[in-house]
Amino acid sequence: MEALDAVAGWPVDAAAVGVVRWDPADAGGAIALGPTAAIGDVRRTFPWASVTKPAAALAVLVAVEEGTLELDGPAGPPGSTVRHLLAHASGLGPEPGPPVERPGVRRIYSNAGYAAMADVLEVASGLPFADYLAQGILEPLGMVGTSLVDTAAGAAAAGLAGPLDDLVALAREWARPTLVSPATWRAATSVQFAGLSGVLPGFGPFDPCDWGLGVEVRGTKWPHWTGPANSPATYGHFGQSGSFLWVDPVAGVLCCGLADRPFGVWAARAWPALAESVLAESAGPTSTS
Repeated sequence: MEALDAVAGWPVDAAAVGVVRWDPADAGGAIALGPTAAIGDVRRTFPWASVTKPAAALAVLVAVEEGTLELDGPAGPPGSTVRHLLAHASGLGPEPGPPVERPGVRRIYSNAGYAAMADVLEVASGLPFADYLAQGILEPLGMVGTSLVDTAAGAAAAGLAGPLDDLVALAREWARPTLVSPATWRAATSVQFAGLSGVLPGFGPFDPCDWGLGVEVRGTKWPHWTGPANSPATYGHFGQSGSFLWVDPVAGVLCCGLADRPFGVWAARAWPALAESVLAESAGPTSTS
């Protein structure tokens, strides 16, 4: 895919990026997506930072489907639920500490919320979070090169490290679910607690600041880490380690990448430009290259 040639010009020592395309007219459930077009060392391990959250959220959603948790069951601070925690609407601040707002009032991007969610899952399942994540998500998706390299309290928010091959596998699952039902997937990729304002780290305040369950929903945000041509329905996540994952269900394209340079101005410029090129090249018939 020619759009990926731009990655060679990024101001990094190493990066790996992958793209998968499919027919957006096929809105079925678990279908085989197209082949991966990739550049860089797809087997090199990179830290994922906050791109850990979509994997952690999937583990929680699997627990919901198993009956171990309830999306609207209490979790976190008083008045908060599992749904609040996954959607950054629990009222917890970015880092550990008491709530800074009532649940459902404001979108506060919260690593502390994911740490709280991991604690809730551990109590409900009787398994360490790392084990539940491995057994429920990493192993079924064949993500054999990925693991929690940080098993401290914030592991569920930012602890994974792994190769591009595994990140693509995770993105494929978010594009077409095999581990959760279509109904749960639709809820996860739809706006939760619509209308909440908040701050998107690295890009500033937005009103609204839309999120699903474990993934950000692009909506009308700009500037943004995806491209202007990405549909408002695009969802995904990026991490401070230089990692990102997005799925555009309208275009039928997903893209994810890893780099050895932390997120910064370079990424805020390079990632949207890449998205524009990927989407432009994908506008024609689905390619097998």
